[in-house]
Amino acid sequence: MSGDPRRHAPAAARNREPILAVLRGWLPARGLVLEVASGSGEHAAHFAAALPALDFQPSDPDPAALASIDAWAEGRPNIRPAVALDAAAPGWPVDRADAVLCINMIHIAPPAATEGLLRGAAACLPAGGTLILYGPYRVGGRHTAPSNAAFDADLRARNPSWGLRDLEAVSAQAAAQGFGAPDIREMPANNLMLRFRRP
Repeated sequence: MSGDPRRHAPAAARNREPILAVLRGWLPARGLVLEVASGSGEHAAHFAAALPALDFQPSDPDPAALASIDAWAEGRPNIRPAVALDAAAPGWPVDRADAVLCINMIHIAPPAATEGLLRGAAACLPAGGTLILYGPYRVGGRHTAPSNAAFDADLRARNPSWGLRDLEAVSAQAAAQGFGAPDIREMPANNLMLRFRRP
């Protein structure tokens, strides 16, 4: 309807249930989940409804996204007001969380955003804390499907700093920030979910 700030991301409707199924086993039973690059806010609303013992802190650098997130969160007591957060920026507005979640950001952001995400997550997570990433990756320097290769080419044509990242490179960057090797779950549509933990 007119004036409704809520955005709709078709991918969120498709992937939210498979992601939630993995999150049920990977997130802590209780605590605060910081979502980086929350986008429309549909994921946060869906996960918060399904996991009422967890509190969710959505974030995004885009003011229109923040309005959409808060509109989707209306009536859900375990979603905090969205905060402006640029993953690449030093000094995040959230200084502690029990888990950090980031869905479909790394391939549509410059490499500095990945570096900042890993650095920021390491700074706000306690020992044993969890960083969970979802999206498409290259593995062993290769695309895992022709559709991913085409998607990567399209992204790089739109912005040369975008594109699918190498799983091994992201894992090495995470290790440099003190994370262990990732747990890896294959997901629909040639995506991966990665869980990095702080020792």
